[in-house]
Amino acid sequence: MRDTIDAIHLTTAIPGPKSIELQERRSAAIPRALAVVLPVFVRKAEGVNIEDVDGNQFLDFAGGIGCLNIGHSQPAVVEAIQKQAEQFVHTCFMVTPYEGYVRLAELLNELTPGSFPKKTFFLNSGAEAIENAVKVARAYTKRQAIIAFEDGFHGRTLLAMSLTSKTHPYKTGFGPFAPEIYRLPYAYCYRCPYNRTYPGCNIECASRLEEMFLKQIEAEAVAAVIFEPVLGEGGFVIPPPEWFSQIAAICQKHGILTIADEIQTGFCRTGTLFTCERYGFEPDIIVTAKSLAAGMPLGAVTGRAEIMDASAPGTLGGTFGGNPVSCAAALAAWETFDIEDLSQRSEAFCRIFTEVTANWKEKYTLIGDIRGLGAMCAIELVTDPTTKAPAQKETMAVIAACHQMGLLIISAGTLGNVIRLLSPLVATEEQIRHGLEILEQALADVNRSFTAA
Repeated sequence: MRDTIDAIHLTTAIPGPKSIELQERRSAAIPRALAVVLPVFVRKAEGVNIEDVDGNQFLDFAGGIGCLNIGHSQPAVVEAIQKQAEQFVHTCFMVTPYEGYVRLAELLNELTPGSFPKKTFFLNSGAEAIENAVKVARAYTKRQAIIAFEDGFHGRTLLAMSLTSKTHPYKTGFGPFAPEIYRLPYAYCYRCPYNRTYPGCNIECASRLEEMFLKQIEAEAVAAVIFEPVLGEGGFVIPPPEWFSQIAAICQKHGILTIADEIQTGFCRTGTLFTCERYGFEPDIIVTAKSLAAGMPLGAVTGRAEIMDASAPGTLGGTFGGNPVSCAAALAAWETFDIEDLSQRSEAFCRIFTEVTANWKEKYTLIGDIRGLGAMCAIELVTDPTTKAPAQKETMAVIAACHQMGLLIISAGTLGNVIRLLSPLVATEEQIRHGLEILEQALADVNRSFTAA
């Protein structure tokens, strides 16, 4: 077996015999609620490739659901983890602090959008960071209500799950949910909830926020509006640029904070370090996780200093939040990648994707929409271009076919009909084109069967 993974190489059926054996053990030991996209068990991962226990090598276009922008097992990150683990693994920052936590906070305060003083604290995950961002907003404003958006995803803990829009599988059977959460349709132009067409719509999806204050909840009771700059789990939906400024203006008018959930969109995924930068939007609070620590568990809440200091000492924190090993991994990731280079790689991914898929809508009747911002690209499948009925079964068939050809890829969308691409940004042009070739072959095969049926 080779020491380095460098290409797709399949030696067994997928999944292979060793993975099947481990899957049987998994089924006996682990709740079925933890669903698996592709039941192959990983032995090793490097860059943009994964090798399973049977020796099969896959091209990874899932990236740990967006956690590996700088790739698997980046050498400097691995070295930093090892070095920190030799020094100490845990003390709890609230008991005896350490410099790595402070250095990483200083870095986020400097590089996140906003030319104002900021402060940062760390948690274990994106969901935990979301919950704490809401706590901070409520403490500062002395208000309780939070406005979230349809098709948004913010996590699986109670408050984060309550903010999340998609019911199945994330919320089914888990109620009651946290109170004082109100919801507004997102700027989903392909499926506009108001049956308007951009740009003639005058961004009605943003102006409806004012109407919400008349019909659902008074503005004076709203602590914050929380949103993803590009929907992640909701289907990689990209709002019109004007949407950001209009939402910000309405919130500022009523003393409402803005919370940007950049957990999946952050760290050059969409071409800039943070997506909000593309639109000149400076949120009051920004939440990050996923690629922050290159695959290690870490979430962060960064916000205006006066907002972050509104909570009393002892009200924020957690036993493992800002773990020293995770902080070391994050610092190594920041020091390793060149922001400009990674941003250029993201834009290059988008250019290749746009070029390769330019005629796919004409070739494949299943495709309803193709969209992307930087390396956050997606294809939405429908059974009817007029009604836009979601092609859920066909979407799963395309993904399964990709898996059989060695491309790891995942779905998204409230309707379960979006194929999303989350390749590590270190992918070469050859790897990107190879992955897209496999995706097109899978699409062509499924589209042929759909058309024949």
